[in-house]
Order: sequence, then structure tokens, then C-alpha cells
Amino acid sequence: MRYILLFVFIFQCTFGQQAAKVEKKIYTTKSLETLAPPIIDGLLTDSSWDIVDWTGDYIENLPDENTPPIEQTKFKIVYDKEFIYFAFRCYDKDPKEIVKRLSRRDGFEGDWIEINLDSHGDKRTSFSFSASVAGVKSDGFISDNGNSWEGNWNPIWYLKTNIDKEGWTAEIKIPLSQLKFGNDTDQVWGLQSTRRYFRTEERSVWQRIPLDAPGWVSEFGELHGLKNLVPQGQIEIQPFFTSKLKTYPREAGNPFRTGNDFKLNGGLDAKVGITNDLTLDLTINPDFGQVEADPAAIALDGFQIFFQEQRPFFVENKNIFNYNFADGQDNLFYSRRIGRNPQGYPKKANGTFIDFPDNTAILGAAKFSGKTKSGWSLGILESVTNKEFAKMDENGNRSKELVEPLTNYFVGRAQKDFNNKNSFIGGIITATNRNLESTELNFLHKDAYGAGVDFLHNWKNRKYYFASNFVASHVQGSTEAITATQQNITHLFQRVDAGHVSVNPNRTSLTGTGGKIEIGKASVGNWRYNGSINWRSPELELNDVGFLRQADEIRQYAVLSHQTLKPFGQFRRIDSRLEQFSGYDFEGNFNKMQYSLGSGASLKNNWNVNVLVIYNPVNYSNSVLQGGPRFRYSESLFNSIALNTDSRKKLRFNAAIYESQGKSNSFSYTEFSTGVTYQPINALTVSLNPNFAANKSRTQYVTQTSFNSESRYITADLNQRTMSASIRLDYSINPNLTIQYYGQPFISKGRYKDFNRVTNPTAKYYGDRMALFDAKQISFDASKNTYSVDEDINGTADYSIGNPDFSFVQFRSNLVLRWEYIPGSELFLVWSQGITGNANPREDLFMGLDSQILGRKPENIFLIKATYRFVL
Repeated sequence: MRYILLFVFIFQCTFGQQAAKVEKKIYTTKSLETLAPPIIDGLLTDSSWDIVDWTGDYIENLPDENTPPIEQTKFKIVYDKEFIYFAFRCYDKDPKEIVKRLSRRDGFEGDWIEINLDSHGDKRTSFSFSASVAGVKSDGFISDNGNSWEGNWNPIWYLKTNIDKEGWTAEIKIPLSQLKFGNDTDQVWGLQSTRRYFRTEERSVWQRIPLDAPGWVSEFGELHGLKNLVPQGQIEIQPFFTSKLKTYPREAGNPFRTGNDFKLNGGLDAKVGITNDLTLDLTINPDFGQVEADPAAIALDGFQIFFQEQRPFFVENKNIFNYNFADGQDNLFYSRRIGRNPQGYPKKANGTFIDFPDNTAILGAAKFSGKTKSGWSLGILESVTNKEFAKMDENGNRSKELVEPLTNYFVGRAQKDFNNKNSFIGGIITATNRNLESTELNFLHKDAYGAGVDFLHNWKNRKYYFASNFVASHVQGSTEAITATQQNITHLFQRVDAGHVSVNPNRTSLTGTGGKIEIGKASVGNWRYNGSINWRSPELELNDVGFLRQADEIRQYAVLSHQTLKPFGQFRRIDSRLEQFSGYDFEGNFNKMQYSLGSGASLKNNWNVNVLVIYNPVNYSNSVLQGGPRFRYSESLFNSIALNTDSRKKLRFNAAIYESQGKSNSFSYTEFSTGVTYQPINALTVSLNPNFAANKSRTQYVTQTSFNSESRYITADLNQRTMSASIRLDYSINPNLTIQYYGQPFISKGRYKDFNRVTNPTAKYYGDRMALFDAKQISFDASKNTYSVDEDINGTADYSIGNPDFSFVQFRSNLVLRWEYIPGSELFLVWSQGITGNANPREDLFMGLDSQILGRKPENIFLIKATYRFVL
């Protein structure tokens, strides 16, 4: 396959189809100068609009690219010293059928119009503003030439819409202080506009962008006529106030669990425009609580779980700080490390009550970021988190112990465009420095540093690309900390059969590297392909302020994809992808080979179907025995199918089935996911998404022990069942006043049987990999909840195994009223509820939910948060 893809690549480079030339459209705006600005009422009656011409001639983009749209659209643009104004006329032959669906901000429901502004002129990033006919605002920041969207960017801007006999109209006013641009006397911005015609799910655009184009922003038209713009000295100050009441079941005798806690808090966020390109964001005593709870999850493999960042301070300009260097979520900067849960835990005597902090307080943070007219993307982030103590009470004697040290986090990032914006080179530096004043925290790194260099080059009008990056890390600390790092699941230097790594208990530092090299075809015609290789050396360590799941790996990828460019038959579009990858460790062991074939189809009735098949003929794991020898998984086949009905309908459904099967029934995984969404009126949406998964494994890792000075790696037959359901309700009173509810009950139960010890971990047949304990060798002690193993059957227990059965139950919910009483200033009323418990594993799933959720008192949080944004 690798030779075939190489041949295809060479053939395309030599004889491949060339990109069709698409003429760039230009709109010339004018300054209002002494004229009164238009009143933003959606009516388009102001004489100030008469100084410029309409532009239109939109062309269909989806589903049938480069054909006339059902209805035409036109717009005008004017500006003054402080604002840029947009007027839209969206024609509609039947205005009564225009769909006015309300939603919360960034909802993208019903008919809408969108404007994109590449005010940097870098052909990679853009500001986006969308206006629905119902008056709902949606905004975001586009990066990576359209491949990345940051929806948590919420600038101040103004919108009004109106329906009349010709269709509908919209007027938009955007403060220039919310945009970033240079100080040239005569400026040229990238410009694009998109219209959604809801009834047929059609998208039409002002500047034609073929479906086989190399990206989005790079293909924009141009906005001319911007003369003598004065960069705005943006200064925004946003104080906030929170009032928080927490109620929970009172715990008799525990002075820290009295039944309720009350807390008042306040802080300040500020945004200062150093130049119109570069912004300084400051926050003092920030409130970084999340309105949306993280989804419940349980991991049996020991690896950390990646959660998305939702805090606005870290989300804004996230693209500048991002440094994803390999595959998956591996990144030099993972902002959720800042303000994480404390990592230490006090050693306590029986009868000691502990008050443990929920998270680490952020004393302050500053972020300097932006993009200059010369093509420099710059980002500097500095944050300090406070010391955190666990409070203890032992028979009335109070004490405290440090569980998180005072820590400083630093991230510096830079990229420079060149070659007419077709190439860039960049770098990143990260640093984590801790004040380890307590020996109890010697397991933490004292200092951790990361660095990287990345490069991208496009040629032949961005048809082909070459990308590469390189990263390096250096951590240092006590011998205890570095030994713990060598032994954690990311590294596992203690693996008994590894000849290239071993634990050195005297080391006080580790230095590692990683990176990626990729080349491919990104545009023109139906076909795309790329090949890449990435690596993470055994000593690479990023988890102080980055995210690294596993080190000691080299992967090779080959990808071939196909997309249709025109509707045909019953299909609007079909995208297909064939992928192959292989994996090795740094000792040269051939650990993985995987082939996958996936296809997604959008039908003319606006249903969507996705299918995926993955075949794993080779699959070894260096980590499953957590320090034990390399372990072989059986040959396996995974397949899935997912279906979504028309998202425009008042009643819509989705369903998916995922199934994986190991050879000889060594393991299996089956998951059923479904959902229903109902929108009885334009202002109300209700959805329910239940999920059920069954996981079975004949060789599930349990623990390790020793017998006669020999290591024993214990596995068992696992039968795991997981059930959850997410419930959402969105009610929009008006575009600025919304009520949202989210709830998720979750339960995962696992029962273990047929315990065994690993004897031949790389045997082809799973039954040859272990020796099953018979009834004479293993017995269960219910009083101690442990299994005793008499391996040599001499009447004396040789070792014991704690009962690994589990039944984890969790319920999380949020009810939020959000009111944007003036643009940029908000009031939140929040009621959060949570329950976490452990049910009896011998009970079925529904009984576990009943006993742990319905049968227990929850923890409640009632929160009032108010912000006010001063624009100076």
C-alpha cells in the first residue's frame, strides 16, 4: 500500500489535475466621513447606505456547487472611525415560510447570513459574525484556513433583523476595536459571506469557493476602500461578582460537612489593546467555573482522559497557543493543567476528617496575543496558581497539609508567515516551575520545560503541502519524582522485557524528543492523500502543562481519501477515506498494524450516514500489564454505522452502533447510541440521548504481585456494562435571555471471574497466554472482600487479590438562566446538582441507578454570577 500511495503521489505531482482559476471578487466600501451612521434597526432606510453600491450574485456552494441559488442575496458595507456596518437583503419569494428559530448565542438555527473578515490578510484566520433571521448572534474565530473554529469568542457587536414583502433584511454594526488589523493607510481585507436557505438546506456564497479548494480563508474575495483606519485603543474592563451556596447531606461528627457552605467572590477581567494587532488579557482572582459539566467517563486502562477546555480566558486565541505535534490530543500546551485538582493527598490516621480543595486557585493570569501586519503570530501566557492545603480534624485537633504547591506556568508561541502566506515557521516554549516547600510533594517535578519548532509549506496554489514539527522536553526534580515519572503508565521503564529502557532510581532529570513529518495533496479534484511519520521518545514528558498519553512510540501513516464534487442519484455528497498505520517502539518491536475504511454520505433528504470498518491484524501493547511484559491482543475487526435524520425537522433522530470483536472471542465491545430531539415551537428544543455499552474481555488486567520472588501478572474475564443518558432542554425567551438544562445519569458496572496469571504474553491464541486458576487454587473471602490464591496448592495462601468488581454511579446536571442585559455584560443564575457513588456490583444497572441516584440526597450548588463590561 505504501508503494502504491507513493506512485499515486508522484503521478499526481507530474500529471495531476490543476486547480481551476476562480476570479477573485472585490467589493469597494466607503467611509461615512461627515454622514450620520445608519441606525441599526434592520430596515435599511438610512440615507447613509446610499454612498455605496450593492454587491450580490451569490453562487451555490452546497449541495450543488457553482450553480444559481434558489434565492439571491446582496449586501453593502460602510464604515466610520469606530465601526464597520453591514446591510443585507435576503430575497425570498414566500416570506411567510422564512424559518425564525430562536436559540442561545451561537445556535445557528433557522435562516441566517454570515460575514467573514480576514482583517489580518494572512489567508489562514478570520473573524466570523452570523445573524439569524430571529435576531440570534453567532460569532467565532476561524483558524487553520477553515479547519478550526473557536465558538467561545464573544465580541461586542450589534444586530437587528426584519421580515418584509421581499424577504428579510439585517443590519450589523461591529466595533473596529473587536477586530485586529494593521495601520496601513489603504487596507485590503479578505471578505466572504454565506447564506443559509433553511428550507432546502442550501448554502450560497458571495465568493465562489470550489469544494476541492485547498481551504476556506485562503480563497476569500477582497474588501477594498478601507482608508485611514485608525487602530482602536481597545480597553475593556469586566468586573464580576459571584454568590455561591453549596448544600449536601450532613455527615455526623465531621466538622467539614455541616450540610452547607456559602461563599462570596469577586474578580476582574481586562483586555487592553497594546496595538490594534496585539492584545493583553488580564485576570485577577478569576472565576473559572464551568457552566457545562464534563461528561462522565471511566477508564480501566489507567490512562488519563482528555477533556475539552471551556473556560473563555483560555479558549480565546487558542489557535495561537496550540501545538499539536503528533496525533490524537498530544500537545505541548493543555490549558486544563492550570487550575487542576490538587495532586497531593495527606496521610491520615483512622478517624481523621479531611476537607480537600476541589481545585487549585488561580491567583492571576495574563495573556499577550495577536497577529501583526508583518505576519507574526505571537502569544505569551503567564499564570500563577496558589498553594492549596487540605484541612484535617483528628478528635478536635486541627491541622493542615500542603497538597498543591505555588506554581508558575509560562507559554510562549510564535509563528511567521512568508512565501506570500503559503508557508510559515514557528516555535513554542513552555515552563512549569513549582515551589516544593514540603517533602510530601517531592513526587512532583520541580521544573518542567518544553520546546518545539514547526514548519508548513504549500505549493502549486496550495495543492500540495509539506508539514513538520519537532519537540523536546526536560523535567527535573527529586529522585523520587523522576523515578515516579519513569514508572508511570506514560513511560513504564520498569517493563520486564524491555531492553532499551530501565528505571534508574538515582536520576534527577529526563530529556526526550518527539515530532512529525507529513507530505500530501490537499486540493484539486476528487482525491486527497498524505503520508506521515511521528515519534515520541521513551523519555518525552509533557504532562506538567501539556498532554501526552504514551511515549516510546513510532507511527507511520498512509491516507487516501475521495470526495464527490457534485450531487448524484440520492446523494448530496459522499466522503470516503482509506487509512493504514503501523506502530513500533524504540526497541524496534512491531506493535501495531491497522487498516481502516470509512465513508460518510449526505442524502438529498438531508439524512446522513457514516460507516467505518477497522481491521487490526497486529496489536501488541507495552502498557496493558502496567510494567509487565509486552502483551499481544488477538486479531480484531471493528465496524460501526451511524445515522442522523434531517436536522431541520421539528422531530429528528440519531442512532449509532459500534461493534468490535477479537479473534476466538477473546474480547468484544458493543455500543448502542441513540437520540431524539423535538422542537415543538421555535423557542424550545428538548433532546434525549441514551447510550448502552457492553465490554467483555477474557484477559482484562487486574493487578500484579509476586510468588517465590517471581512476578505474577493477574488478569480475568471481565463483563462490563455501561449505561448513560444525556438530557438537554433549551428555551429562548428572546435572543439575549435563555434557559438551558443539561443532565446526565451514568452507571458502569464490571464483574470479574475466571482469574488467571499471564504465562506466555505474546502467544497467538489468547488461551495460551495465561494459566487459569482452578477451584483448588483460588477462593473468595466475603468478610475481607478479597480472593486468596494458593498457587502451589499446599494449603497456604500465597497471595491475595482485592475484589476488582465495581459499580460506579454518577449524576450531573445544570440549570442555567443566561441574560445578556447589554452587549458584553451578562447575568447567570445556575443550579448544579451532583451525585457520585458506588452501587452493589451484584445489582443490575437500573437498581444501581435507583439506589445511588434516586435513593440519595444530592449535592446542590446555587450560583449567581454578574458581569459588566466597561469599554473605555
